[in-house]
Amino acid sequence: MAKRLYVGNLPFSATEESVREAFSAHGEVLNVAMIMDRDTGRPRGFGFVEMDDAGADAAIVAMNGASLGGRSLRVNEAQPRPEGGGGGSGFRERRPRRENNYDN
Repeated sequence: MAKRLYVGNLPFSATEESVREAFSAHGEVLNVAMIMDRDTGRPRGFGFVEMDDAGADAAIVAMNGASLGGRSLRVNEAQPRPEGGGGGSGFRERRPRRENNYDN
């Protein structure tokens, strides 16, 4: 079975290939997903690496805190997204307007 790892604090110059190469020293890398900014198309500085269980466990120990491109990586097992999302719809409930109670 495979585990999905969160890899944070990636240098913006990191590529899928450079991340794959760094993690492949610890086991078979099945997939690398670099997260890009939707608006600018530039990297957001984090991604996900999918590896076999043993390789993933070894990679967490070896790569958490390791330097890549001059940045100290944060590596842990990825957590599932929380239900309901965190926003982004742009909708928020508004309070009703206050009435002006000026007595003339």
